[in-house]
Amino acid sequence: MRHLKWILVFFVLMSTVTAVPTKSHAIAAKGAILMEQESGRVLFERDAHTPMRIASITKIMTATLAIESGKMNEMVTISKKASVTEGSSLYLEPGDKIKLEDLVYGLMLRSGNDAAVAIAEHVGGSLDHFVKMMNKKAKEIGMTKTVFANPHGLDDHENHYSTAYDMALLTKYAMKNEQYRKISGTKEYHCKSLNRSIGTWFNKNKLLTILYPYSTGGKTGYTIRAKRTLVSTAEKDGLKLIVVTINDRQDWKDHMSLFNMAFQKYERVEVVSQEKFASFQGSYLGGVVPEHEIVYPMTKEEKESLQVQFKPSKQKDMRKGKVGELKVLVLGKEIGKTDLLGENLPKPENEDDDSWLKRLFH
Repeated sequence: MRHLKWILVFFVLMSTVTAVPTKSHAIAAKGAILMEQESGRVLFERDAHTPMRIASITKIMTATLAIESGKMNEMVTISKKASVTEGSSLYLEPGDKIKLEDLVYGLMLRSGNDAAVAIAEHVGGSLDHFVKMMNKKAKEIGMTKTVFANPHGLDDHENHYSTAYDMALLTKYAMKNEQYRKISGTKEYHCKSLNRSIGTWFNKNKLLTILYPYSTGGKTGYTIRAKRTLVSTAEKDGLKLIVVTINDRQDWKDHMSLFNMAFQKYERVEVVSQEKFASFQGSYLGGVVPEHEIVYPMTKEEKESLQVQFKPSKQKDMRKGKVGELKVLVLGKEIGKTDLLGENLPKPENEDDDSWLKRLFH
């Protein structure tokens, strides 16, 4: 067991990280957060847990439910209620028939409020039921300080709000879906399912279209009460980031500033991965693999403080394939843990014979 512990420490400490420490960051947003997408680590925040009005970044939830509905290829008939929804619009007319997938593109790229209502009616059966679906999904994701009252974010209900942190959680969840990533990161789109031309939709997210080369998507928002809201995502050298700002008069600038700070200061580190274990297969590790990977953004200082703790399983658990538990600490704080599992472990002829366990580590 002692050999396994030290070889685990060795391969973790051999990971390469470069980082430049920076001072605290100043932005104009009333509420803000910078989150690393894979681990969910918060790298910067300001009033990130204070409920605020969120405007059209609400539509991230609407798009997520539409995508998960399995109805993206279905045709949607536009109701009069949807067509007269105020604010930003796709200019849909009552009786129009359009594919749900196209509505989601219009929702995310052009922030169509008419599209939001049409999606809600089709996916939820009614506007009210869709709102219930939104709040149910919010609870499942862990959005504990969020209440949705509509699918678009207009200020037509008093109790419609979220937090920067909750919206980052939602975006983290949504970005796991390949179709959402594709739609969110689309710069322009031409709708083909409608029987009349409504032109090409260009994404309102300027970070994606003209301002920031590492941008991968996001959603804009604005109402008189919420002011400017923005969710954006970016990726560089494998490090994936989410920024949410609420009530921010200089959101484009602030998002780029936060992204640049993180890309300079942090690097994505595969602390524990099956690939690393595979490279160390041999006399000590045999067929041992981690149950799941531990990936974490770290600074140089944090990398130097990295600690690995290994706790072997009891013999009865080892016979079931669980070799032990690996715990990783940074600056003395646990950042993740995983079980170590044995693959193709030899089956003992005698249940009381544990000599094969010793061979696993020697």
